Amino acid sequence: MTDAPAAEPFDAIEVIRAKRDGHELSREQIDWVVDAYTREVVADEQMSALAMAIFLNGMQRREIAEWTNAMIASGERMDFSGLTAPDGRRLETSDKHSTGGVGDKITLPLAPLVASYGVAVPQLSGRGLGHTGGTLDKMESIPGWRAELSNEEMMRQLGEVGAVVCAAGSGLAPADKRLYALRDVTGTVEAIPLIASSIMSKKIAEGTGTLVLDVKCGSGAFMKDESMARELARTMVDLGRDAGVNTTALLTDMSVPLGLTAGNALEVRESVEVLAGGGPADVVELTVELARHMLAGAGVTGVDPAENLANGKAMDVWNAMISAQGGDPKAALPTAKHTETVTAEADGVLTELDAMAVGLAAWRLGAGRERQGQPVQFGAGVELHARPGDEVRAGQPVMTLHTDTPERFERARAALAGGWTVEQADAERAAALRGRSVILDEIR
Repeated sequence: MTDAPAAEPFDAIEVIRAKRDGHELSREQIDWVVDAYTREVVADEQMSALAMAIFLNGMQRREIAEWTNAMIASGERMDFSGLTAPDGRRLETSDKHSTGGVGDKITLPLAPLVASYGVAVPQLSGRGLGHTGGTLDKMESIPGWRAELSNEEMMRQLGEVGAVVCAAGSGLAPADKRLYALRDVTGTVEAIPLIASSIMSKKIAEGTGTLVLDVKCGSGAFMKDESMARELARTMVDLGRDAGVNTTALLTDMSVPLGLTAGNALEVRESVEVLAGGGPADVVELTVELARHMLAGAGVTGVDPAENLANGKAMDVWNAMISAQGGDPKAALPTAKHTETVTAEADGVLTELDAMAVGLAAWRLGAGRERQGQPVQFGAGVELHARPGDEVRAGQPVMTLHTDTPERFERARAALAGGWTVEQADAERAAALRGRSVILDEIR
């Protein structure tokens, strides 16, 4: 005779009903339901119901913190306390997380820039889904580069090079991996308690000493409304600080794409331009400001990160980081087989350029995927030739569409329809559009 399975202290239905009826969940209920879902005692349809109840009724700060802790406890925790440089110096760690957007290639120049000042950057990243690009998809457009590293390889590279961009191991917050996929197909992605606990459970488990959050708001972000983005930022900063991680957040604008490219290899090329001391002003501004916060959190103050973009030190770290993961930093990047130019129909000033429209166009051109596991086209995407505030002439190229499959052009053009506007505007308005800062606020 086999022993009967041990009785569970709760059942899923009572936890669902409690949150459905607007009650707070106890720590014991939260610990059990997250653990039971990881053990597959709680079924997907039951966790879907609970996620929707959380979406509709919210969670108190205590509940969010305890939910986050339960997610962390479902897996392993990394420890960088013994991390040292080749000269034996103990390395402080600092990391950045972005809530995602269109043209958001900031991780690529940022990680080597921060590392060029002697701070280790363990950047565990993901792949894109839908209109928001994934850092790993961009990096994998570099010939030979590999995303999957063991913990030992990651630690060695951090010590020797100072920066690593790689896939998160399956051992970090495995409960979140299951719940994330579930939220994506049940209309609960935007639930602030679930977004905050998803991001912070992985970042706290990762073990970094300092974390800077780039919380996007606007049409191309998951948080369209600034007040909701601010609430998300506040929640995540509190979670990080409660866990002993030095955490700050920047609230940044994602109503317009970042930089002049949206796509994988296109964004790598632009990132290398930034590392070479050039690149679009908004990408440089955000890279430098995030670097300043990451360095300050690790105790490095009184420096101007823009200097190491100008003098080549950040580029040296980039080349070493790519080479350490099997990539060739000097290899030609993939290019799309077909291009199509979108031109202005009249003279005027580009006054609107909607991030969501550009992101959807890049996705439809093949830069993104509709479901996990689909391949992406490394050369696909949208290249912009003008930014809001720029004067354009009739017939002048405003953007170029890139794809390997020309039958995609029609749907990409449809995504862009109504997403950009050229009209008459005086010099004062044009200058205001050109001078708009991507950084909206700082939250500590």
